[in-house]
Amino acid sequence: MHYLALIVLGLIAGGIAKMIIGGNNPSGWVVTAILGVAGAFLGHFIASNLLHLGSGAAVGFNISSLISAVIGAIILLVIYHFVQKAQSN
Repeated sequence: MHYLALIVLGLIAGGIAKMIIGGNNPSGWVVTAILGVAGAFLGHFIASNLLHLGSGAAVGFNISSLISAVIGAIILLVIYHFVQKAQSN
């Protein structure tokens, strides 16, 4: 159930992250959804392991899990956009 919650949260976080980044984004909704889910897992890993916020810091649907998922999704979206720009040049 924990992974299912992260997947659903990641879909929401991907949309929020895309709205925060704004601009001319080369990614469509599928890429944004995939990066959002991956960002939720990245955000959970950062919050739980690297920042030592505890195992309950980013579990389920709460504000800390949403914030960590959005931060993870923003990190991955920015990296994706830099890679896409580098390939087009």
